Amino acid sequence: MALSYKSRRRWSLFILLVGMPAYIGFVWWVMSLMERLPFWVELPVYIFLGVAWILPFKFVFIGVGKADPDAEQ
Repeated sequence: MALSYKSRRRWSLFILLVGMPAYIGFVWWVMSLMERLPFWVELPVYIFLGVAWILPFKFVFIGVGKADPDAEQ
C-alpha cells in the first residue's frame, strides 16, 4: 500500500527527528563495544553505516521536498 504525501512527510520528519538520533546512538554503542579499529578500517565502516540507514527508508523520502501532487492548484 502506497503512503499518501502527508503521511510520507510526517514519517520523514519522525525518522529524521527520532529515528536518526536513535540510530546514531545505537551505532555509537555498538562501535564502543569493540576495540578501537585502525583508522583505515574504521572510516569505511562509518561511511557505510552513515549511508545504510537511509536505504530502508528511501521510499519515504522520495518527493517529500516537492509540492503536494494531490493539492488543487
